[in-house]
Amino acid sequence: MKQYVSVEARFDEDGNLLPLRICWEDGRCFEIDKITDVRFAPSLKSGGVGLRYTCRIGSNQRYLYFDENRWFIESI
Repeated sequence: MKQYVSVEARFDEDGNLLPLRICWEDGRCFEIDKITDVRFAPSLKSGGVGLRYTCRIGSNQRYLYFDENRWFIESI
């Protein structure tokens, strides 16, 4: 299932969109410690396709997708 989230992001000097922080509906926010991969890929758990960011948040790895100007994360 797709979980739409708010994301704080920035564009770098090369024009790449980089997510910095994920915020849930309840107000909790988590800093993205590291982005290890960026590629156009389908969400196998949630359906849909988009620019997939492999993010390290603390000790967890999550896939964050940017699709049609919205951000979503795969629900666990």
